[in-house]
Amino acid sequence: MARLFPAWTPARGAVVGPEERLPAGATLAMGLQHVVAMSGATILGPLLMGFDPNVAILFSGIGTLLFFVLTGGRVPSYLGSSFAFIAVVVAASGYGGSGPNGNIAPALGGIIAAGALYAAIGLVVMATGTGWIERLMPPVVTGAVGAAIGLNLAPVATHGIQGSGFSVVVGVATLLAVALLACYAPPALKRVSILAGTVAGYLVHLVLANGLGLGQPIDFSGIAAAPWLGLPAFTAPRFEAGAMLLIAPVAIILVAENLGHVKAVGAMTGRNLDPYMGRAFLGDGLATMLAGAGGGTGVTTYVENIGVMAMTRVYSTLIFVVAACFAILLGFSPKFGAVLQTVPGPVLGGLAIAVFGLIAAAMARLWVDNRVDFSDPRNLLTVGVTLIAGAGDLTVKLGGFALGGIGTATLAAILLYQLLGLRRA
Repeated sequence: MARLFPAWTPARGAVVGPEERLPAGATLAMGLQHVVAMSGATILGPLLMGFDPNVAILFSGIGTLLFFVLTGGRVPSYLGSSFAFIAVVVAASGYGGSGPNGNIAPALGGIIAAGALYAAIGLVVMATGTGWIERLMPPVVTGAVGAAIGLNLAPVATHGIQGSGFSVVVGVATLLAVALLACYAPPALKRVSILAGTVAGYLVHLVLANGLGLGQPIDFSGIAAAPWLGLPAFTAPRFEAGAMLLIAPVAIILVAENLGHVKAVGAMTGRNLDPYMGRAFLGDGLATMLAGAGGGTGVTTYVENIGVMAMTRVYSTLIFVVAACFAILLGFSPKFGAVLQTVPGPVLGGLAIAVFGLIAAAMARLWVDNRVDFSDPRNLLTVGVTLIAGAGDLTVKLGGFALGGIGTATLAAILLYQLLGLRRA
């Protein structure tokens, strides 16, 4: 009878496999490193949507443990806040771009819908394999949808640093800090360039506003008042058809992300992880539903943690259990959350331009890596129509429902690609 989990034998070489383990001290240190690697994006995601970062961190840890159990401890991955949800959550909640989001309930219902669709896809893949997904959503389709999501966010990003000259200075300084760190910093710092750029922008705002009085100073009173330990502010979802139709298509992006990530980890570890693909989808989908049920953001496997594994050549899945436990502890620290809530709006605006732009630009890399042929009209039209539908936020009304730009772009990409291939051999 097959074991539910590996035996995790002691590591004996420079490369530590998923079913091996390091000594306890090294495992704790590696787990903490993975927390640092995921923290920049996992914290930034909820801040850009107006969610409570403590809740998001907490559910990222819980979701990672759920993923670990459902994949039998054989797929080394961390689940953190997915940026693919930002555009649709902002649209569904009417979020203004700074401070707490007072209308996240319908967005949470949509996140649960996306997670349910994702989990359902996982069950189908467990029964049938991944071949149909790769035919229905090849790189040209998933790349087009991902790029459309990034472009759809452009107005939100630019709005964050518009206004006074002070806001522009802080936003641009933050953006430049992220860019310079990503290009010129030592390898270890490059991997947390978003987090380091946030700190740099924060310090610029602190000096100019609190020190020189040139802008709205940061208020630290909330940090002093917050306790070290306590329950985060959970929020119940509300199920509205419009928000669910708007957000559910994000599941397609999550499938594409997870598919690529699991294949990448399989190549790095020398293991065939395809048999666990459906279970990985199911775990990610259920973790997203769980997060949405309590006020957290949708989650996905993290490329930042894959980068850490590539650098360290340590793939032991036990490390992600440790990382998840660290994240859960942070989620129960209101003081930690109060620190995050002091990040100024212009800093978030500068980060948004960098991050949202990277979402769109990363899809171009996906096309290059997969040698998508843009001399083929089928590929060219699929991408072109999808980008315009997403960037222009093309809304299609279906009776009493409205399908927003992301949903329209997703349908356009899938249907147009299949339609233009009907008479091909």
